[in-house]
Amino acid sequence: MMHLEILQVPDYPNVPLLEQRIEHALSGVPIEWELRHVIIEDPRSAELAGMAGSPTLLVDGHDPFAEPDQVPSVSCRLYRDAVGAVGGAPTVTALRNAFERDSPTAATSVPD
Repeated sequence: MMHLEILQVPDYPNVPLLEQRIEHALSGVPIEWELRHVIIEDPRSAELAGMAGSPTLLVDGHDPFAEPDQVPSVSCRLYRDAVGAVGGAPTVTALRNAFERDSPTAATSVPD
């Protein structure tokens, strides 16, 4: 089973977008997965949980979108797509790629 965690500040507006994209990325994929939310309210909690801005997605305990110089924070996290555009959540394609790397049984060729 693949364990997904969304680390987020309370009521963060990009969380529903991330949830929707996760569901789309895993639609039709023959793998069991579970999603839980962890509310982070202070910098120390962000550091302990590994949250590099809200929302941060952990796949089986690690951040597949981590960048080398990122530091834990309770700030807004932005993600770049393949052409460099900025958004509030990883793209469906980026999520699929992350799930394939972290869980080979999640490999899929379902189009966007």
